[in-house]
Amino acid sequence: MSSLAQPLAESVVQSVDWLAIAPPTIAAVVGLVVLVVDLFVGDAKKALLGWLSVAGLAASTLMLLPLLDGDRSTFCLTGDANVCSYTADRFTLVIQFLVLGGALLAALLSVTALKDANRELPEGEFWFLLLSSAAGAALLPASRDMATLIVALEVASLPAFALVGIKRGDRKSSEAALKFFLSSVTATAVSLMGVSFVYASTGTLYLTEIANEIQNVDGQLHTLAQAGVVLTLVGFAFKTAAVPFHFWVPDTYVGAPLPVAAYLSVVGKAVGFSGLILVTVIALPSYADVWGPALAALAALTMTIGNVGALRQQSTRAYSAVRLLAWSSVGQAGYLLVPIAAAAYSQDAEKAIGSTVAYALMYAAVNLGAFAVAALVARTKPLNRISDYRGLYASRPLSALILGFFLLCLAGLPPGIIGLFAKVTVFSAAVDAGLGWLAVVMAVNVVIALFYYLQWTTLLFRAPEGEPEKHRVPAPLTAAIALTAVLGVALSGAPQLVLRFSDTGLF
Repeated sequence: MSSLAQPLAESVVQSVDWLAIAPPTIAAVVGLVVLVVDLFVGDAKKALLGWLSVAGLAASTLMLLPLLDGDRSTFCLTGDANVCSYTADRFTLVIQFLVLGGALLAALLSVTALKDANRELPEGEFWFLLLSSAAGAALLPASRDMATLIVALEVASLPAFALVGIKRGDRKSSEAALKFFLSSVTATAVSLMGVSFVYASTGTLYLTEIANEIQNVDGQLHTLAQAGVVLTLVGFAFKTAAVPFHFWVPDTYVGAPLPVAAYLSVVGKAVGFSGLILVTVIALPSYADVWGPALAALAALTMTIGNVGALRQQSTRAYSAVRLLAWSSVGQAGYLLVPIAAAAYSQDAEKAIGSTVAYALMYAAVNLGAFAVAALVARTKPLNRISDYRGLYASRPLSALILGFFLLCLAGLPPGIIGLFAKVTVFSAAVDAGLGWLAVVMAVNVVIALFYYLQWTTLLFRAPEGEPEKHRVPAPLTAAIALTAVLGVALSGAPQLVLRFSDTGLF
């Protein structure tokens, strides 16, 4: 009996490539450690939890380096090593770098924010939720089957709901978390229905297997497969804040703690776009005639409505800077969708996807930097209104110059060369794919966006109202601003490095 059981066990039990799964695993383990340590440390030592979390995210990011020597896969089908649930290829590593790097910068902002909150925010729970969400976000780009993809998406999203509503007794925070939760749960339910339809049509959950099987779907199941494709895309469109699934963004960003809003603006988008890329380009290339036009229309709507919404955020006391950044992030999501739509029509889909990844890297660096300067202003102006930035150059000349540089990058104007370079690559992807009308829509939206970015930039250098306020800037906040500024300036000096780094190797 034992002789029969041994071969059976060997066929079922798989070896795990621990190095391949190290980045998300370290983030998850450190999150659990932080939660346990929180039970045993007093209030005076709660700050250690923050630095432990920062160290954990830094270690997760550094663990990407040993993976650069070649693709690695694990959790593969027995008897078929090419069909796996987890793959650490070039695309995975680039997105994991974006996600973990973004989470690390958000953690630096959070160290200062939690200290300023004077125990209004529960530190142990905050760090556990942030690390858990980062672990899920790092897992998603490596997922190569629908089940793992959905689980990773929810692991990234569920802690984010709690982070948005973590302010005790804050009505805006609770309302923002509820909106975020209800709309996200609805999108997840729609995605799960879509995945179930695709599984019913193909009989598999593995992305590469779906790509093969869905081309030979029986005629009676063809409509079911098409419905599954559309419903699956709807769920990921919500995560990217694409119109009309964007309505939760402004209130959520304003109601959440500012570092959480910064985290959602970058890491949340990376999760949505990486999932969208995996589903469309790897699993459903034969349905490009379905998702290509849909994503092109979504891109046009998203960038237009996002920029028009941001345009309404005038320099008055009625609107906050965070709300303007929220609408701006919706507009930027439209630009990010353009190359994915272009991949459906392009002869070189890998180049098109590389354009999205390159734009995402640029956006992550400068948008996190803008949020870091917003966190600096919020230390003395808690409402963080647009008008509060008037005369920032008089009190904080370096911070004003850095914020102005970030805004010019987002607008795509010199000296923000990296922003201009990223927009040109996206524009080229649309033109090369024959989507001339989408390129025209993008050009119009770039002009619209110039108004509100330049309006905010000029406000920084106007004469201040009253005496300029000066105060000491905490080291973590200084580090976050400095890191993003150095990265933005360095990439503007050598923008080709972004495109080289973002070579995804998906195909």
